[in-house]
Amino acid sequence: MKQGIHPTYYEDATVVCACGNTWKTGSTKKLIHTDVCSKCHPFFTGEQRIVDTEGQVDRFYKKLQARQNFVSEQEAREAARTSTERPIAELNLGQRVNDVLAKGGVTTVGQALDRLAIGESGLLSIEGFGRKGLADLKKKLRQLGYQLPEAASEIVV
Repeated sequence: MKQGIHPTYYEDATVVCACGNTWKTGSTKKLIHTDVCSKCHPFFTGEQRIVDTEGQVDRFYKKLQARQNFVSEQEAREAARTSTERPIAELNLGQRVNDVLAKGGVTTVGQALDRLAIGESGLLSIEGFGRKGLADLKKKLRQLGYQLPEAASEIVV
């Protein structure tokens, strides 16, 4: 064993816990400070408490809350996107189609879906509204995520 390269070993080193518990042990340091010991650790005491000296639990809860906010905002945007109260004019079908549908009393997506539930004839009965307008309407509704009624599946777009 080489001389002068080894640290000093203390047989009576003192360990002090944050809870106030102290004990003696052997170490290369004379005084050791700890945050948790067998007298205060939740595993040994059976007490349910979170030992968080670095703020990791708080950071986790902040991330969890941010995720929940993000998901709820996404759901709200999706609900607004597929709202039946959405005006037909927002579908960008063209001015002529918008005017014909408005004249026929169909101004919202919900009204158009109600007419489609009857069948395609529900919309085709509107004067000036033809198969091209119907195909464009159905295509746009599918793109936006609306579920078309079964009766509206006569024309496949």
